[in-house]
Amino acid sequence: MKSISGVLYWPTTYTDSHPELENIKPLGEDLDCDFVIVGGGESGSLCAYFLSQTGAKVVLLDKRIKVVQGSTSANTGLLQYSNDKTLNSFINSYGKEKAVRHYQLCVEAIKGLEEMSKTIDINPDFIKRKSLYYASNLDGKEMIDLEYKTLKENGFNVERYTKSQIEEKFNFTKEVALFTGDDAEVNPYKCARGLLLYALKRGLKVYSGTEVTRIIGTDEGVQLFTKNKHTVRAKKVIFAGGYESMEVKSEKNAILTSTFAIVTQPLVEKNNAWYENCLIWETARPYLYFRTTVEGRIIVGGLDEPTIIPEKRESMLFHKKEQLIKNLIELFPHYKEAKAEYYWTGTFGGTHSGLPMIRQYVEYPNCFFLMAYGGNGTVYSYILAKILKDLVTVGSHPDASIYMDQ
Repeated sequence: MKSISGVLYWPTTYTDSHPELENIKPLGEDLDCDFVIVGGGESGSLCAYFLSQTGAKVVLLDKRIKVVQGSTSANTGLLQYSNDKTLNSFINSYGKEKAVRHYQLCVEAIKGLEEMSKTIDINPDFIKRKSLYYASNLDGKEMIDLEYKTLKENGFNVERYTKSQIEEKFNFTKEVALFTGDDAEVNPYKCARGLLLYALKRGLKVYSGTEVTRIIGTDEGVQLFTKNKHTVRAKKVIFAGGYESMEVKSEKNAILTSTFAIVTQPLVEKNNAWYENCLIWETARPYLYFRTTVEGRIIVGGLDEPTIIPEKRESMLFHKKEQLIKNLIELFPHYKEAKAEYYWTGTFGGTHSGLPMIRQYVEYPNCFFLMAYGGNGTVYSYILAKILKDLVTVGSHPDASIYMDQ
């Protein structure tokens, strides 16, 4: 699967030199270990971070020549506790206890990512932010009013902004919005590399250019056969290949589409783009979203399309790039000089249930599939990786059923 294409921004921000990351080689021998992680992006690096703390013998395999080269490079790094599916909708689907717990786990994940960022040697540019979630239309206004009440009743950090408050703070007009706390932004590329470096220093073995071509699972463990003719034997395997996990096993709950994003030239001084440099998104589906970077650039994303054919979405990229700039200027006319210095398109995954997934399949015993699908990918990856650490080491986790029973 060709997951991304275009001119990527995040890799240009990584200027550190760490031989442990730069000199990763393909697997050159057969191996025995406790746990294998397949995938060297954000989900895989989070699994590696947690498992490296257990003292287990852990191996990570990535099919690309270098790690952190897949969808993580296209992740726009918004960390929010609110989901594409509202808390009210989750309650209607799953009941109050499960829905509220999921939202609480999202809040806990952002706090966990903040603490995690302090333990790694590569600064991931983690910054605490608030979010403005505005009503795109009258239907959105009704949804905002109901969601405000639901979030407030269940103890989440939220305010309701009126039309006059929005105009005063942002200089644009929207009927109503939620202003939520406990959110953040991060550089996902630097974060993933920092997590892998942390795990490497604690015994993780990483092999790039090593594609898994065959899997044999038994009651005792798993054997993985690689394209370069080697075998890895393990007790458990975690497939953390993002949307490319669907190449191993299709999943009926998953929905794959394509999304688009741009990054402008440096436009703004630190913390002076708009009110509190908050994250901005909207109730329309598909939705637009906006954030800033530590360099004073603006990231704009959205305009999703229901296709995963690389050639088709690539043919749309120039038009989508121009449309995203137009959307930015419509909201903030004083950025009329904005240009897209970086722009890309890539596969984006969601689920029919609205929840990310941990999957096990009968044909792959002792294998777990981490599917952090949805607009909250980084937050979901943290939640699922933490749960999987317990599932593979001790066999259970109190919140696992939320993501396994859908």
